[in-house]
Amino acid sequence: MTVGAGSGRLPDAFLAPGSSSFAEFLSVQAPSLLPARRTLPPGVTAEAPHGTTIVTVTFEGGVVMAGDRRATMGNIIANRDMEKVFATDEYSLVGIAGTAGLAIELVRLFQVELEHYEKIEGALMSLEGKANRLASMIRGNLGMAMQGLSVVPVFAGYDLEQSRGRIFSYDVTGGCYEEHDHHSVGSGSLFARGSLKKRFRRGQSRDEAVAIAVEALYDAADDDSATGGPDVGRRIWPTVGVVDVEGTRFVAEDDVAVVVQDLLASRVDDPGGAR
Repeated sequence: MTVGAGSGRLPDAFLAPGSSSFAEFLSVQAPSLLPARRTLPPGVTAEAPHGTTIVTVTFEGGVVMAGDRRATMGNIIANRDMEKVFATDEYSLVGIAGTAGLAIELVRLFQVELEHYEKIEGALMSLEGKANRLASMIRGNLGMAMQGLSVVPVFAGYDLEQSRGRIFSYDVTGGCYEEHDHHSVGSGSLFARGSLKKRFRRGQSRDEAVAIAVEALYDAADDDSATGGPDVGRRIWPTVGVVDVEGTRFVAEDDVAVVVQDLLASRVDDPGGAR
């Protein structure tokens, strides 16, 4: 009996024991599906939409991640309501900056990677294990980064063993670094980081962390044209995710709108505040 598409049976490769890594399995069985295996012709430069600013802030018992909604292509706004913050599993989040198409594809592969591991091993991967798996996937994309199509995410989650939120940043070579208290990536990260340093307090509540993250994006948009701040006219609000002992979830848009309105009101009332 021949095993194939019409036989109703899976190929032997799908039934053989092996690595718990889906990315490794894919690299052997269908390497052309990996984002890193796509190359540009020599001398060609791709104009692709880029995601911009992501901020993440710890609070007492968890971590908040927020992203603006703008994607740019050179000096053009390519998209005004792009999602850049994703739940990767029940206890972690990832935010993307860099080449949008590759970044989203990498995130989807990472989501499958974690789900595949859980099914094969029957247990959740540790938070550090997740961070290191993402680092190896970024490292595999180095060839594309050298052609100008870089992906630089930020990863955050709730560590079940240490009972706290943790943040991990990366560089284009796959270097993985743990950050403390808060972090930001993307074109507006310099301005967002200044805002985070000013407002962050250890032991703050979840709601305070959400407000600080939204304010950091607002401040970044005030100085960085590639970062899209809250768009009151179109009612486009930042994406805000929270992860703690209860798991990963996203703040409702109506609740984010209230945070934005309170921020705008405070800036109007403060003569020295940015507008």
